[in-house]
Amino acid sequence: MPGGRSKLPVLAEIAGPASGNAQAWSLRRSDLEALEKLLGRLGEGRTLLVTGSERLSGALAVALAGAACAAGRRTALLECELSRPRLAAEVALAEGPGLHEYLRWEASAPQILQPLVLAGPAAARARQHLVCVVGGRPAADPATLLGLDSFRHATAKLREAYELVVLDGPGLDADGDALAVVAAQADALLVCLAPDQVGGRAGRAMRGAVRRLPLAPLGAVVLNDG
Repeated sequence: MPGGRSKLPVLAEIAGPASGNAQAWSLRRSDLEALEKLLGRLGEGRTLLVTGSERLSGALAVALAGAACAAGRRTALLECELSRPRLAAEVALAEGPGLHEYLRWEASAPQILQPLVLAGPAAARARQHLVCVVGGRPAADPATLLGLDSFRHATAKLREAYELVVLDGPGLDADGDALAVVAAQADALLVCLAPDQVGGRAGRAMRGAVRRLPLAPLGAVVLNDG
């Protein structure tokens, strides 16, 4: 992205949750096909970081993990947004224990793994449930927690156990230090943008934040909110 002017290539555009109801949404067939093609770009990578708009990137992480699981991949979704965890509320899982408690040695690995049952005809190929690790209780020091050896150990164990690990990262407009630590554990990066963040001042701000990460992005996915 010379001079910071080039736009992130938009790899897909999908519909997001209905406004005000994050739990009640499902992927259209065209969206599911687009996400499956997107996952094919990963190659041999087994750990995918999703970041971007803090408001929307969690929804894309769930959609990608669900699409991979529905296609038959053994998939785990790990929420790495520890300052304002949202995954539990968005997909109706227990709020904890989660990654925060694991990193503080307050919970063991088996205690933080929660299965999420996929529904609908597209889930027929799934070999097992989508395994989720929620963020747990909010943390005041997410970068410090994620910098611990226990976080690297957790991601390594998930990589060994699953064909794909989706890291639901802090947003580009959130804690840059925490995001950089998470990015160091990923093989690939996708950026989730709202339509008004593709270009203009908002787009330049997003691209500037991406350039500071230790991982070049595959591109962007535009999520139409509502």
